[in-house]
Amino acid sequence: MKVFGVTGWKNAGKTGLMERLVAEITKRGFSVSTVKHAHHAFDVDHEGRDSYRHRVAGAHEVMLASGVRIAQMSELRGSAEPPLSDLLARLKPVDLVLIEGYKREPHPKIEAFREVAGHDLMAPQDGTIAAVAADIALEVDLPVFDLDDTARITEFVLRQVGLIAEAQPTSNLKPPPLKNDCFALPPGVNWTPVDEALEALRTRLTTVVGRETVPLELACGRVLAADLVAKRSNPPLPNTAVDGYGFAGAVPEGEAVFPLIAGRSAAGVPYQGRVPDGHAIRVLTGAALPDGVDTVVLEEDCAISETQIAFNGPVKHKSNTRKAGEDVAEGDIALSKGRVLTPADLALAAAVGFGELPVFLPLRVGVLSTGDELVEPGQEAGVGQIFDANRPMLLSAIARFGYKAVDLGRVADSRVALTDQLKNAAAKVDVILTSGGASAGDEDHVSALLRESGALAEWRIALKPGRPLALGIWDGVPVFGLPGNPVAAFVCTLIFARPALSVLAGSDWRVPDYFDVPAAFSKRKKPGRREYLRARMRGGRVEVFKSEGSGRVSGLSWAEGLVELGDEGREISEGDLVRFYPYGSFGL
Repeated sequence: MKVFGVTGWKNAGKTGLMERLVAEITKRGFSVSTVKHAHHAFDVDHEGRDSYRHRVAGAHEVMLASGVRIAQMSELRGSAEPPLSDLLARLKPVDLVLIEGYKREPHPKIEAFREVAGHDLMAPQDGTIAAVAADIALEVDLPVFDLDDTARITEFVLRQVGLIAEAQPTSNLKPPPLKNDCFALPPGVNWTPVDEALEALRTRLTTVVGRETVPLELACGRVLAADLVAKRSNPPLPNTAVDGYGFAGAVPEGEAVFPLIAGRSAAGVPYQGRVPDGHAIRVLTGAALPDGVDTVVLEEDCAISETQIAFNGPVKHKSNTRKAGEDVAEGDIALSKGRVLTPADLALAAAVGFGELPVFLPLRVGVLSTGDELVEPGQEAGVGQIFDANRPMLLSAIARFGYKAVDLGRVADSRVALTDQLKNAAAKVDVILTSGGASAGDEDHVSALLRESGALAEWRIALKPGRPLALGIWDGVPVFGLPGNPVAAFVCTLIFARPALSVLAGSDWRVPDYFDVPAAFSKRKKPGRREYLRARMRGGRVEVFKSEGSGRVSGLSWAEGLVELGDEGREISEGDLVRFYPYGSFGL
């Protein structure tokens, strides 16, 4: 059992600190018990109470029990005060026991200190004072926390006892960069089928971001950086699934009558005694099953008096109960590394004992447009100029994928300007997406620069739209050179960049969901290339955009997904099944 103490002189604020720590640690999903040392002749019982009368009469132990709490008092009657270890042995297992006082005991402690209390700091007892929580600045050879900074003190305590791991410096955890030749194609390969290109990306890419530890409430949408092994079973104890009556002993076949014992078991307030065979007790949903109880009968199936319950059998053994750990057992992997955390995942992590989670740093994806012909949307365009439609499209898609989109602006068709922009970008992002300049023309500087750096693979994908795809490494940062045509850039982003970014971010390779649905169109497709048509569902059938021209940006907005036509030749008639990928299956 893990133990940590709070100590300090009178009026130093230790009880208030204890109260806040219990509340904060409990909120983080850990179970906490406390032990407080009462000094001098302080008594927990008072003259005139029934318990006092019992004790004075000579009772060795007095137990007070109600539906609210149970208190047990033991009489010392002149014998020595028991050591802390004996008291701890009486407690039921919990994640952490917080101890107030007992400054001479060897467990680690934090000392509460208030200047107005008029005392000096206590001298550490055998080095057991691990930190100080004070209301003034202090110069001591110990960590010093603001007395009211409950969150930081809680983090310190939980790390000291090992309930949460020490945060590792991010710089030490960043994986090695990708190799310059990771995208290289075999000699003599000119055209790459889509499936081969995807497989090459899947097998050659690795995580490029570091790690950090964040509070549970900030982890949604982040990528889990390590398997999450349950610290505690869920449920931690056998419990009841319904409001009703638990009983011990043989399960009746017919009419049954059980004596009803006093008390009840409720969620968070378990019954402390044992239920004898042949007796029943009131239990509420979520309550720990009292010792001896293994079957629960529904309240509405019972006739109830003050002293008995009656119901008709048969009742299945262990009905309406949950086993300890039947959801997740302590030591099981509750969540796997690489999972993008959802609100439901956070509930599971909390249930198995985690207040913070190891996650990968957010993937920073830079988007850069290239081309002399581009002007910013909303500005005045001259003759031969067009508005940059790719950058806002790609930046918003990256954000929808769950990554940090970084606007790298646009750069003219200048080798020098592009070199400077890529150098600056490599220092502040983890991956770069460019649009335009990915072919082999005179002004296609993205592919030319990557070729000069010795880190270019020009993938001529057997794909329509989006044939040229330049892949390379610049200063250790992977670069995806997308086509300049907005439709081709969009399709290549969904088909290639999206699953690749998932791996670079520390997650799994993502395969989009699809549906085979009847076509509302007819088409003759030639063999040799895979085609993606802008499409949408209407009336249970999928229709495609009126034009396949890759310059028709309106088709992207009109569509709600893509129809995929395989590499083989095919004659498609209305009603034939075709494969439809909704935009939502890509995370849009």
